[in-house]
Amino acid sequence: MLSRYLLLLLAALSQLPAAAQTRPDTTRTVALPEATVTGYGQRLPLRRTAAAVGVIDARVIAQFSPAALTQAVNTLPGVRLEERATASYRLSIRGSTLRSPFGVRNVKVYYNGIPYTEASGSTPLNLLDPAIIGRLEVLKGPAGSVYGAGTGGVALFGTPEVAAGRSVVAVGATVGSYGLRRSTITAETGSATSSVRAQYAHQELDGYRQQSAMQRDVFAFDVRTVAGPKTTLAAHLLYADISYQLPGGLTRAQFAADPRQARPGTPARLGVAAQPGTVAQRTFYASRTGLLGFTHEYRFTDRLDLQTTLYGSGTAIRTPFLVDYERNTAVGTGGRTALRYRTTLAGHTLRLQGGGELQASFANGRSYQNLAGTPGALRYDDEITTTTGFAFAQADYELPADLLLTVAASYNRLRYRIARVSGAAANPGGYQFSRDFQPVLSPRVALLKEFSPQLSVYASVSTGFSPPTTDEIRTSDGGLNRELQAERGMSYEVGTRGNFFNNRLLYEVNLFNLEQRETIVSSTTDQGIVVFRNTGRTHQRGLEMALSGWLWRQAAPASDSKDERVPDRGLRAWASYAYNDFRFGRYASSGTDLSGNRLTGTTPHTLSAGLDFSERLGFYLSPNLSHQARVVLNDANTEQAASYWVFGARGGWRRTIARHLETNIYAGIDNLTDRNYSLGNDLNAFGGRYFQPAPGRNWYTGAQVGWKW
Repeated sequence: MLSRYLLLLLAALSQLPAAAQTRPDTTRTVALPEATVTGYGQRLPLRRTAAAVGVIDARVIAQFSPAALTQAVNTLPGVRLEERATASYRLSIRGSTLRSPFGVRNVKVYYNGIPYTEASGSTPLNLLDPAIIGRLEVLKGPAGSVYGAGTGGVALFGTPEVAAGRSVVAVGATVGSYGLRRSTITAETGSATSSVRAQYAHQELDGYRQQSAMQRDVFAFDVRTVAGPKTTLAAHLLYADISYQLPGGLTRAQFAADPRQARPGTPARLGVAAQPGTVAQRTFYASRTGLLGFTHEYRFTDRLDLQTTLYGSGTAIRTPFLVDYERNTAVGTGGRTALRYRTTLAGHTLRLQGGGELQASFANGRSYQNLAGTPGALRYDDEITTTTGFAFAQADYELPADLLLTVAASYNRLRYRIARVSGAAANPGGYQFSRDFQPVLSPRVALLKEFSPQLSVYASVSTGFSPPTTDEIRTSDGGLNRELQAERGMSYEVGTRGNFFNNRLLYEVNLFNLEQRETIVSSTTDQGIVVFRNTGRTHQRGLEMALSGWLWRQAAPASDSKDERVPDRGLRAWASYAYNDFRFGRYASSGTDLSGNRLTGTTPHTLSAGLDFSERLGFYLSPNLSHQARVVLNDANTEQAASYWVFGARGGWRRTIARHLETNIYAGIDNLTDRNYSLGNDLNAFGGRYFQPAPGRNWYTGAQVGWKW
C-alpha cells in the first residue's frame, strides 16, 4: 500500500513544471530568516523537509512571561502545552496527550540530543526552566522514525547557543502576581573552537489557588569544544530541585462558586467513609533530578561522520496524594549513536544514516498511607526494571525535477519487569510481573517537490507504535494493568510551505489523517487515582496553518549586524490555527456504543496570534491572544469545558549601553480580561471533578542586566 501510494504521487508531481532556475539562498534578499531543521539528522532548510515541523527560538520565548514555557510552545499549530497544577505540565502534539492525566505520552523528548524521556516512558517537563531553553523543534505525528516508537511526535529542546567571540555575565529578576519571585544568573563565553555556558534559575510562586505554591531551582551547564580537526566534544549537565503543591480537580459547581479553592473533602455517607481534601492531606510533588550527558562527534571525511551520545540520570521523588504517599527513586542510563554518509547516485545526492538507541532504568517505588502529608504504614514496595531500544535507518535521495525522496524505518523493543518485594496482603511473599512487547517495525516514506525557493509541497505515510508507560501499567493504587496494549497507528499527511513578497511573508499548511488502533484513554476514580484502558479505534484528522510576516521592517544598525541576538526592528504579525476532528471509531463502554463520539480531551479549534513590535530606541511590545473551543471531558461527550479567549502582552526597553552594558527592562500582563477558564482538565473524572482552574488576571515585571566583552 505504501509503495503504490508513493508511486502515484511521484508520477503526479514529476509532471509539474520545476522552477525555471534555482537561485541560491545566499543571493536572495531575506526579510524573514528560514529555520534550519536538524530533527531528521540532516541540516536542511525547513522548505526542504518533507514533514510537519514547528520551530521556536529564544526570541519567541522572550515575547511571553519568563515564568513558564506554556504560551511560547502554544504558538505552534497542533501543539499544546498545558499547566494543570503550578509547573505540572503535559505536552500534546495533535491531541495525542490530552487524554493523558499528566506529563507526556506518545511523544519522545530530547534535551541537547540526550534522550530526556526515560526508559519507563515518563518525561519530567516540569524540570525545564524557560531561561535554559534556546530552541524547541517539534516533529509532528509518527514521522520521527529515527527516534523510535511513538505516534504523537518528537520534541527536541536545546539550550541557547553561545556566539563566537562573545563573553557575557548577566543577572535578572522578576516579580509578579500571586507571589511570583524569580531570579537568574548566567555566565557564558565562546570562541571559534569552544564555548562554555552556565545558568542558574530560581522561581517561587504562592499560586492562584489554595494548595498551589511552587519552588524550583535549576542549574544547567553546557560545554562544547573542537578537540581536533575531526573531533568535536560536548557535555551537558542539568540539575533541578522542584516542589509544588497539588490543589486537585473541582466539580462544575465548585469551579463556578470559587475557582481558587482546592479540592474540598467529602463528608461521610451511608456506607462510605469521609474523605479529606487536598489541603488536609497536604498533597504535593517534590523531586531532585540530575542528568549528565556526553556527545562525541568524529568526522572521518567530509562525507562520513559518527555521532555518539551517552548519558546517566538519577531522581528522587516524594508525592503525597489523597490516599497514598509515594517515595520513588530511580537511576537511568543509555546512549544513542548515528552514522551519517553522503554520496552521489546517478549524479544526484544521496544521504544515508543509521544507528540505534538503548535505554535502561531501575526504579524503587514505595507506597505508604498518607497521614496529612507524612508517610504512614507501608502499602507496597516495588522494584521496576525497564529496558527499551531501537535501531533505525534513513535514506534521503534528491531525484530529478527537484524531488526529494525519504525512506526510513525503526525497529523497536521494550520490556518491563515489576517485582513486588513487600506489602500487598493478598501476596505477602511478593510476586513478579513481566511484560515484553513484541518487536515492531515502524516505516516512514515521504516525497517532497520544490517548485522554487518560494514553494514546496510534500506528502508522507508513516506508522507509529506507542507502548504504555510504567505509570499506566502500574497505577498509584498499586494495581497492575496486565491487559493494556500498545497503541498502533498509520498517518497520512500532505503539506505545503512557501513565501510571498520576496520572503517577507511565510506560510505553512498541512493536512493529516492518523488512523489509530488500541488508543489508550484514561479515567479518574473517586480517590483521584487515574486508570487506563484501550479503545478499539480512533480517527484523528486535522488541518494546521501558520502565517508570519513583516508589516513594517527596519534593518539592524551596521554596528550590530554581526550580533545575531540583535532583533529585527519593525512590526511583525503572526498567527497559527489548528482544526481537529478526532473521533472514536469502534468503541463500546459499559454496554454503551460510543462510536463516532469526539475523542475525550480534544477540541476542534485552537488559535494563537500576535504582533511583535520594536523600534530603534529599544522599545518593544508584543500583544498576543489565544483561543480554544469547547473540550469534551468524558467519553460519552455529555460534559464539556467552555471555550475561551485569553489576551496578554509583554513590552519593555532593551538596549546596549556603551557597547558593553546590556539592559532589558520589561513588564507584562496575562489573561487581561480576567477570564475564568479551566486548563489541563481531568478526563472521565469520578464525581464530575473535571476542572483545573487557570490563573486569573496577572502581571509581572522585571529586568535583566549583563556585561559583554
